[in-house]
Amino acid sequence: MWTELSWILLAFLALLLVVASWGDLRTRTISNGLNLAVALLAIPFWWASGLALWPDVALQVGVALLVFAAFAGVFALGGMGGGDVKLLGAIALWLPWPAVLALLVIMSLAGGALTLAMLLRKRLARSEARLEIPYGVAISFGGLWLISERFLYQFG
Repeated sequence: MWTELSWILLAFLALLLVVASWGDLRTRTISNGLNLAVALLAIPFWWASGLALWPDVALQVGVALLVFAAFAGVFALGGMGGGDVKLLGAIALWLPWPAVLALLVIMSLAGGALTLAMLLRKRLARSEARLEIPYGVAISFGGLWLISERFLYQFG
């Protein structure tokens, strides 16, 4: 069941992901407020989408916690920023578990391409500065890809 409210909330999520990407590109940070907004807006989205508390919402929350915990480990190893981990967990609240798997694949491919591009840029500039990847861009790209599928495939 898709109501107008669920479409509006998805559009707002898309806007927040664009803001997250822009902020991460500029400052290499994603604000806690933005991540909190993404997470909290999942609640009215569940309601507007007609998800039952059990098992639907419980599964959404469980998968999001699993994603957050796994990537908190990546953060602890220095492979990802804390804002990136929170954004990934917050987006997972919006998606059914198969879409979360797709998000992780798309994010990884986009992150690899982004890393290669930034590495090439660093080499061409002959910079000795530490390479910092704005991984929020890759995460947002994956989220936007999945959101666009919901909009585009409704006509098919």
